[in-house]
Amino acid sequence: MLEVRDLRVSYGAAPAVAGASLDVEAGGLVVVVGPNGAGKTTLINAIAGLHRPDAGTLRIDGASLLGMPAHRYCDHGVALVPEGRRLFTGLTVRENLELGSYRAAARARRAESLEEVCTIFPVLKERLAAAAGVLSGGQQQMLAIGRALMARPKLLLLDEPSLGLAPAIVLELFRIIRTVNQGGVAVLLVEQNVAAALDIARRAYVLEEGRIVAQGEPRELAGQPHIQRAYLGLH
Repeated sequence: MLEVRDLRVSYGAAPAVAGASLDVEAGGLVVVVGPNGAGKTTLINAIAGLHRPDAGTLRIDGASLLGMPAHRYCDHGVALVPEGRRLFTGLTVRENLELGSYRAAARARRAESLEEVCTIFPVLKERLAAAAGVLSGGQQQMLAIGRALMARPKLLLLDEPSLGLAPAIVLELFRIIRTVNQGGVAVLLVEQNVAAALDIARRAYVLEEGRIVAQGEPRELAGQPHIQRAYLGLH
């Protein structure tokens, strides 16, 4: 479904992504891991249309996304949950969710989508009238994911969803991500919590200094000495 080939993104003269290639199949769950500063957020933002690549190709279902304005990416079924959540904290939970179904096609199914999101996240159903700013960190992350699902995406992009959350909340969040994927939504996950990410992914890529340095089945990558030392704390 998603095809990224030799994608290059820079900030001025400084390269951030240097020729990355990856694939996400329909209904797949793919993770990109790597250290701070590796270019993970730049990569996923470029796939979401927020950074214009310098070179490379970016296609979804065979259609090129390069050169399109960012809002048109959503028309092709791409939705992003950004790092830091980026909620409208003064608006209610319901209002934040409804903003996710802004597109005409999604707006026509808003009630159905809201019911589905509330089934996935029962805590949000209980707090629809509450301001988003009073939710806990974990609840806010659930709201950010729910808002993206309101767009009824084919491909859900997640940037560091576990950042700053307690371990128990992280486990619940990753269980939910797996559930969303099992419902038919393809997921591309950028994550520093390597062990948790590899546990749910079907394919994984390792990004270092803007380059894909390893890829494969999560179990295979987790067994590589370099990955164990650098990311899993094993010796």
